[in-house]
Amino acid sequence: RSAELLARQARRESNARVYPRHFPFAVAEASGSFVRDLDGNVFVDFLAGAGVLSLGHNHPELVAVATEQMGVFTHGLDMASPAKDAFTDAQLSMLPAGMRDRMRIQFCGPTGANAVDAAIKLCKTATGRGQVISFQGGFHGSSHAAMALTGNVSQKRPVANGMPGVQFFPFSSCSRCPLALDPQTCQINCVSFLERALNDPNGGLELPAAVIMEMVQGEGGVIPARLEFVQRVRRLTRELGIPLIVDEVQTGCGRTGTWFAFEQYDIEPDVVVASKALSGMGMPVAIIMYDAALDTWAPGAHTGTFRGNQLAFAAGAKTVEIVRRDDVLGNVVARGQQVAARLAGFTAHPGVLEVRGRGLMWGIELVAPADGRTVTQFAEDVQARALRAGLIVELGGRDDCVVRMLPPLNVTAELMDVALSILVRAIEGAWANA
Repeated sequence: RSAELLARQARRESNARVYPRHFPFAVAEASGSFVRDLDGNVFVDFLAGAGVLSLGHNHPELVAVATEQMGVFTHGLDMASPAKDAFTDAQLSMLPAGMRDRMRIQFCGPTGANAVDAAIKLCKTATGRGQVISFQGGFHGSSHAAMALTGNVSQKRPVANGMPGVQFFPFSSCSRCPLALDPQTCQINCVSFLERALNDPNGGLELPAAVIMEMVQGEGGVIPARLEFVQRVRRLTRELGIPLIVDEVQTGCGRTGTWFAFEQYDIEPDVVVASKALSGMGMPVAIIMYDAALDTWAPGAHTGTFRGNQLAFAAGAKTVEIVRRDDVLGNVVARGQQVAARLAGFTAHPGVLEVRGRGLMWGIELVAPADGRTVTQFAEDVQARALRAGLIVELGGRDDCVVRMLPPLNVTAELMDVALSILVRAIEGAWANA
């Protein structure tokens, strides 16, 4: 039955579709961390809507509040409503205490890419400047402007005349150091390069409107930034009066063990971009929260018809309540420790370069076998073997060589152990297939 739907999908949908190529089944229903296809096969879902389903599929309390809101008010543009007010209270309350009173919130179109666009527009408007600095390996979306800020060249190559004025600098990706340095002795030279370039009157760089960065590069291969790197970037941008945008689309809403990943770096950004898991259940909503000093927009400067999703607001406020009540962040930390302990020795496997992650955002970077297969083919074999054994995982990073896990944040220890066993066997089996 899945094959029938997949065949019709192939005939009628865009060639840009992705996930049916890697997960060749059609979904009948889903609940919590599980998905059942039309043929009765059940899978453990460690993709979770690309991190959207922070409390798993169809969390009953979220379904209940969204269903209730559906009968009250569903679409509100940027008009005030009780659901929106409660959502705003919830989101601002999750910021560090020192930021809550000085931050403003802007409701964007329903995607993270639109929120990234909004953040760039805001900073250009507030500063009067036009350049933007991004980092190699970063991913900020597939819209025209967000794609210009993204490091993946193959994604941008087919689209001519992208947004100008973006400069890329090295990220603290130490296992693949862009400067070919030893991370034990480099003194974070990647950020030194940025510091010198921005302070050099002959460096060729105008003062930018913004610097945008991820605390953990997600699509780039689950690469956590080093603490000193982030803190020096924050210090530099503050000294030079450059707004720092932190893209928390994938890392936000508890994914790394704190509500926002930047909290683990002891910094306060000027702009925070959030989207994916804000509703907890896949109802689309995106926001930016930014320092009031940047709030120079005129009315209507950034609009969007679908920026008032009342169902997402109701579910999002409830999500924050559940996260606090059930200590979901505590579970994220505990399950992250479980992953780290279970995979601690796995870097000794000849097919594994590195295991890295934070909270419940993990990646296993693979290396190419000596049998002629590319690292991409090896990773795809691992993904396919995991799927046949009942586990859905994503690929990312350079050449799609990183097996990624984004499970629901309320996943149990027992299910995590099952999933890790499947994944380890999949990697060992694919490597033995040499």
